Amino acid sequence: MRQPDPATGADSRPTYLPTIREMPAEERPRERLRDYGASALSNGELLAILLRTGSARENVLAQAGRLLTRWGGLPGLARASFAELCEEYGMGEAKASQLKAALEIGRRLAAALPEERPEVTRPDDVAGLLLTEMSLLSQESLRVVLLNTKNRVVGIREVYRGNVNSARVRPAEVFRDAVRETCPALIVTHNHPSGDPAPSPDDVAVTRDLVRAGALLEIEVLDHIVIAGGRFVSMKAQRLGFS
Repeated sequence: MRQPDPATGADSRPTYLPTIREMPAEERPRERLRDYGASALSNGELLAILLRTGSARENVLAQAGRLLTRWGGLPGLARASFAELCEEYGMGEAKASQLKAALEIGRRLAAALPEERPEVTRPDDVAGLLLTEMSLLSQESLRVVLLNTKNRVVGIREVYRGNVNSARVRPAEVFRDAVRETCPALIVTHNHPSGDPAPSPDDVAVTRDLVRAGALLEIEVLDHIVIAGGRFVSMKAQRLGFS
């Protein structure tokens, strides 16, 4: 007979998670893709199809969800190295290869179809791209949305993770990819894990420095969007850091 946990008095058995085969057919990722199309699936379900199998400790949907949380969504997984993915529980070289290959195909497809890139014409467009993911982050993250001459998104890059303040943020890092890809404009975004999107004095100082640096580089900083708790603030609209 299994003994209770001596520390808590509770049963120490792990929570049972059904395997994919044990789930109802209408809840299985492959069957859902077949019946409703890939666009109806969540990122976790799509990732689960790529990974194919889970482990003794978790089914493949749980594994996919853990990886997305651990790395901050698909962009974070795309930035993770092959070695880092192999170190994740239940991964190994085969799964890491499948994941890296799929993400690279997605990147190449986006590059091959520039007309399909989302267009940014107002703060809501940026929020639509990043609000959900960045609202869930437990650490501050500063990202730049790179834009072409038609205000279409060329890419989104994370520049800093951790404490985002005027002493740490270096314009050279923020503008590096924009210079490399000859982007004429960008939008800065970062989150407040506190849940309050109100810009801080440091946010204003960072924005002012980046606007000035962008003018020297001939790269326009169109806005600085602060995200928190499912809400956002456009610092350009609030005239904070923009003269």
